[in-house]
Amino acid sequence: MTGRNGTGREASTRVVVVGAGFGGIAAAIELREHGITDVVILDSAPEIGGTWYYNSYPGAACDVPSHLYSFSFAQRSDWSRLCSPQPEILEYLQGVAKEYGLGEVFVPDVRVDAVRLDEASMTWTVEAQDGRRWEADAVVLATGQLNTPAIPPIPGAADFAGPAMHSARWDHDVDLRGKRVAVVGTGASAVQFVPAIAPEVGSMTVFQRSGNWFFPRKNRHYPPAMRRLFRRVPGIMRTRRFLLKGYLEFLTIMIRHPSTVGRLGRVYSTLFMRRQLRDPEVRRKAWPDYTFGCKRILFSSHYLPALERDNVELVTDRVTEIVPDGVRTEDGRHHPADVLIWGTGFKSTDFMFPMEIVGRGGRTLQEEWSQGAHAHLGMTVPGFPSLFVLYGPNTNTSGGSIIVFLEAQVAYVRQALEETERRRAAALEVRRDVEQAFDERLQAEFEGTAWTQCDSWYRDESGRIVANWPRYMEEYVRAVAKLDPTDYEFIPR
Repeated sequence: MTGRNGTGREASTRVVVVGAGFGGIAAAIELREHGITDVVILDSAPEIGGTWYYNSYPGAACDVPSHLYSFSFAQRSDWSRLCSPQPEILEYLQGVAKEYGLGEVFVPDVRVDAVRLDEASMTWTVEAQDGRRWEADAVVLATGQLNTPAIPPIPGAADFAGPAMHSARWDHDVDLRGKRVAVVGTGASAVQFVPAIAPEVGSMTVFQRSGNWFFPRKNRHYPPAMRRLFRRVPGIMRTRRFLLKGYLEFLTIMIRHPSTVGRLGRVYSTLFMRRQLRDPEVRRKAWPDYTFGCKRILFSSHYLPALERDNVELVTDRVTEIVPDGVRTEDGRHHPADVLIWGTGFKSTDFMFPMEIVGRGGRTLQEEWSQGAHAHLGMTVPGFPSLFVLYGPNTNTSGGSIIVFLEAQVAYVRQALEETERRRAAALEVRRDVEQAFDERLQAEFEGTAWTQCDSWYRDESGRIVANWPRYMEEYVRAVAKLDPTDYEFIPR
């Protein structure tokens, strides 16, 4: 775009972006590249990286192929393997930020406490816990769904005598060699760190609430010949992204059609898991008891074999208490432990909370979402003008790359701010009838899918699915490709 908001000049819009992960970096680049240059990025971490800064546990890696789990405008041909490890992803993200000069607008070590609307001026005040404030015409909340660690309220957790840590806040100073380690939770992070640390610990007890469906993932290094191919053959990267996108969309087809295509996925997963689990007792314990695709399908060729190691025990009895020297389960057993690791995931349905977001009439976003999180196209909420949520309600993907969603979202946000500037308005606000109609259509799309057939982190306490997009990546990209100004009210200055 050459017109820069259609005026040939830079926009005067002031934007605060909260979060310096993929979403926040994408937003800042998109806005600055299109003339909205008064942008600041705030993050609680000392460095850019978001979830890839905090999740540094052993074995941490993405389970989406890197050629798709990366910006389309910043492709690289030298990924070391299909799904890159955490240090490589963090290096990539920080490198992109440096390339686009975002160091000059990034403010580290800012824990945002509140975001408040001044209705008289239609501007936002972003307040940090240390008292610092930023004024903005628009706010982009790029904290995502998987940023706040979740630790279940198990009695005695605070009394554990040894080191205790969540996978997303790994303490690398703790020496695990020879230790008795208790791992509570068997989600996507645990599936990566359990096989990584199992060879070095003295013993490991893994406490599982429910099993997982698995697909294989060897994730070997690319051979030199393939990496040369990526570098030298024109169009090979675009073709690879296209093919990877098609493969991941097929996962969504399985989830959307559990009684037909989904059965093929279940058969494939079953055959793979039976080959991996030779011990019938471990197989019985690890086997999932819910519809294939209802929860996140995990990719690993190393986790299930780790459960059969001599120094690893899988426990499926419910954890009832943490005691100073271990974990107690409902069968009365005491499982001794020197180190406690929580592999219990994130508060995915809390989004940016406990941050306080106060919109029109003093109404908070928590009040607006008291019956379940909702937003038009996953980004805008009635009563909160010129406030945008990235990776917000119903924009998670069970079979795709969130980076595809984020790029589409930031382009939409940019269009919204350009249209506001073009009309010389103070702000724009999604119409409540538009947002409600969108939400009703979206929730209806879940009917008949695997997502509805068990309890998962995709749902809030009421059972409403608030995390996932119910259709395909490309359908979301098309849905947000062009802003429809009639969906919004433009508030005069």
